[in-house]
Amino acid sequence: MSAGTYTPRPGAAPLPRMIAAQTALETRMLLRNGEQLLLTVIIPTLLLVLFSAVDIVDTGSGAAVDFLAPGVLALAVMSTAFTGQAIATGFERRYGVLKRLGASPLPRWALMTAKTLSVLVTEVLQIVLLAAIALALGWSPQGSPLSVLLLLVLGTAAFSGLGLLMAGTLKAEATLAAANLVFLLLLVGGGVIVPLDRFPDAVRSVLELLPVSALSGGLRDVLQHGASMPWAEAGILTVWAVLGLGAAARFFRWE
Repeated sequence: MSAGTYTPRPGAAPLPRMIAAQTALETRMLLRNGEQLLLTVIIPTLLLVLFSAVDIVDTGSGAAVDFLAPGVLALAVMSTAFTGQAIATGFERRYGVLKRLGASPLPRWALMTAKTLSVLVTEVLQIVLLAAIALALGWSPQGSPLSVLLLLVLGTAAFSGLGLLMAGTLKAEATLAAANLVFLLLLVGGGVIVPLDRFPDAVRSVLELLPVSALSGGLRDVLQHGASMPWAEAGILTVWAVLGLGAAARFFRWE
């Protein structure tokens, strides 16, 4: 028997190729899911167009779209990194998908890396679409793109950690209900559509500590007011990211 009979030798693919393949699969599954598309694309788009065109909420001086666009970008990050990821991962855990993937040649940390990369790919598509719509509505963004990028990355890390924590500790049905409830509550009270200064001072001081409030407020400071890096909001997002990812790594159950 010649030495080349079993060439190429069977075995696991290189780790970067496995992560890339899993990332592509996760992204395709997310984009084919009607509920995920509703959360990640349709709802943010409708909110942006509706509240920009109709004077429902007093957004202060200036064009409404200048206030709304940063908040809707923050909502898009939350819908993908937190709500969508929590629901999808929760049901994958319930049906034993994560357990089987965890026993494959793909390491568990690489699986979570692929899920995170899938979230980032989806967010890029969301941001491009929403930014194009906002520009068509008359949006005039300002500020540093690097500051915006850093805030989006920190927001993604914070929401991903919280989403994985929820998916890895609650039952799938509870995750579905809790993730959607949190999405609705943060949509109303996270400074996305309704300015936080419309709330009483005691309530506002608490709401400002939420990750979506920090992300929407930080993006608004940069994109609407042309501020430099909003370090206070970045610090809040960093704390949420560390706590969320740390707790998810500690308490996530694969079965």
